[in-house]
Amino acid sequence: MELLGLHHVSILTGKAEKNYEFYTKILGMRLVKKTVNQDNTESYHLFYADAEGTPGTDVTFFDIPHLGKTYRGTSDISTVSLRVKNSDSLLFWKDRFNQYEVEHDDIQKRANRDTLAFRDFEGTRLILVADNDEKGVRAGVPWQRDDIPLEHAIIGLGPVTLTVSIAEPTIGVLTEVMGFRFVGSYPSLEGDYPDILVYATGEGGSGTEVHIETRIDLPRVRLGRGGVHHVAFRVPNEEEYEQWAERLKEYRLPNSGKVERYYFKALYFREPNGILFELSTDKPGFATDEPMETMGETLALPPFLEPKRKEIEEKLRPLILN
Repeated sequence: MELLGLHHVSILTGKAEKNYEFYTKILGMRLVKKTVNQDNTESYHLFYADAEGTPGTDVTFFDIPHLGKTYRGTSDISTVSLRVKNSDSLLFWKDRFNQYEVEHDDIQKRANRDTLAFRDFEGTRLILVADNDEKGVRAGVPWQRDDIPLEHAIIGLGPVTLTVSIAEPTIGVLTEVMGFRFVGSYPSLEGDYPDILVYATGEGGSGTEVHIETRIDLPRVRLGRGGVHHVAFRVPNEEEYEQWAERLKEYRLPNSGKVERYYFKALYFREPNGILFELSTDKPGFATDEPMETMGETLALPPFLEPKRKEIEEKLRPLILN
């Protein structure tokens, strides 16, 4: 068994309409699925990805109006990275962020890669990371927009950073249970703190990495709008999914058991510092109930919720995405 890399990250938003504007109109990602939170069908769940909804390119959002702010700290998925083709793309994005008044930093090195950190309107901490022909898990398919050249488009997820107070328990789960391997480290850009530790799975490359930041000076995170709810990792097929379910039992890791999300199958568990991990299958994918060409244009419901469509739609607030 081997995890292929990152599958998706799920984040909290208090303003789905403005969220849609930012991730599609400014970042140029494609809305590939407009559905509901299956655990609370009165809330929308929006999925942004590459042109085809490829696993490893998804950034998803749970819409919770009037949600309070996030208070940063430990036990947190503190940054999410998005891949672009090369360092020239970072220059394009720096100009674009200036044009749209998006808060951003200077281009800096992280793990020997050129990166550009920025924040969305709710404070979600994001980083663009340049591939520069690096070997590793393949990127996604760029989504065509008139104002963003294809060679500069966002093409998938890069590393996630986990901020913890004690690194060893998290590292133990990553390496002993999930099969990640240590591939290097780099200095913290936040100050005089321990080096950031880099772990990878599968073919390697930025789309497979988890970065571990140790911060004993911070309190525990309080998640709100702009906070990252969980990170999911790619399971290649259902056979290995069944094996992962058994593996979590063998290690006596409390977990959700097998969960059918229709677009993928999922397993949820918390690592020792309390960060929520998910293991998700690559298939069947987002085009299973909509044509690839029109994904995300209407409210999609999995078959087990379809009989309740009228009731669900009546309880959902109107959501106008232009």
